[in-house]
Amino acid sequence: MKEKHIILRLARAASRDLFLGSGMATTSATESLAAGLTVEIEEIDRNRISALSRHSDVIAIAPSIPMKLIEPVAVQDLDESTSSEVAWGVRAVGADTSPFTGSGIVVAVLDTGIDAAHPAFAGVSIIQNDFTGEGSGDQHGHGTHCAGTIFGRTSDNVRIGVAPGVEKALIGKVLGSQGGSSEQIVSAMQWAVDNGANVISMSLGMDFPGLVKRLQDNGFPTELATSRALEGYRTNVQLFERLVALINAKANFLQTTLVVAAAGNESLRDTNPDFEIAVSPPAVAEGIVSVAALGEDPDGLVVANFSNTGATVSGPGVNIMSAKMGGGFALMSGTSMATPHVAGVAALWAEKIKTTGILSPAQLAARLIGSGTSLGLKTGFDPFDIGSGLVRAPQM
Repeated sequence: MKEKHIILRLARAASRDLFLGSGMATTSATESLAAGLTVEIEEIDRNRISALSRHSDVIAIAPSIPMKLIEPVAVQDLDESTSSEVAWGVRAVGADTSPFTGSGIVVAVLDTGIDAAHPAFAGVSIIQNDFTGEGSGDQHGHGTHCAGTIFGRTSDNVRIGVAPGVEKALIGKVLGSQGGSSEQIVSAMQWAVDNGANVISMSLGMDFPGLVKRLQDNGFPTELATSRALEGYRTNVQLFERLVALINAKANFLQTTLVVAAAGNESLRDTNPDFEIAVSPPAVAEGIVSVAALGEDPDGLVVANFSNTGATVSGPGVNIMSAKMGGGFALMSGTSMATPHVAGVAALWAEKIKTTGILSPAQLAARLIGSGTSLGLKTGFDPFDIGSGLVRAPQM
């Protein structure tokens, strides 16, 4: 049976050994990376995969699998007459006292689209690309909310954006009414890099149950469907890892790009403190900065009950005020809301680095992750739940 697969190819043949470990520096690979990357979508039989994977220009093959929105665990609309204030998440990461605004940094948001007419996006050059086939725009509100947290301008006397100086934003609509697929995410990531993205924010995850169901609907017995789904899970994680490796290698010739993704909301600590789920794909892939969610408590910041464990860093993710589709504001909670805070802080660090030297993926990741702190967290937290801690904006 033929299945749709994603094939990552180098534009010219090169040794695939580069992508099997951390080493990335040989002349032949560098030349090929400079020439570019091809993302191919092809219906192929499983018995062709082994032979195809031996081609010197093929660096990853994975089946196209369902992807889904990391749904907010709570949503509440707010009255547009909200009094003058700074959203608590913006304060928590220190963006309101930072001398940097994200000026000169290009941010990409791969999500449900954007309500570009919202006043919070006035003056931003927004470039949209629809990968779902449903047309540009946001019919859900999730993408609009996430974009507002990253680069939203002050609207109705409320500051919601961590990096309100961002002048150019790339909005890839990768999730529609029926969700999305890994092929759409990969294509959108390539599009974002090709269009100059310095930071890519993704609040989405792999739909493993959906993949199992799809295989069962195609006649696979449960055991075989689960086995094939696990194989798809593994190869897609590998595909994202190798794609990010390529993105980092191409930074020597193009622009630096850092990928930030939500850890997921599947944990249930409020039901059982031990009910903790590990970071989900694609955030779990090596090279992607995964983000856990924190909330406010009278005794300090706390790990959100729903936040998956084992993330790289943390960001504000409970009762986050940002742009609402159609105008005004909404409160949402989730690692989806924490991720754009981290993406915004990454934009601030990228601007700072560019003012003093050459921006590189390693330096940007190091500054962002190194800014993490546990100061201000309520005592008794598990360090594994917060990664390096709450990211902080550069202050000088």
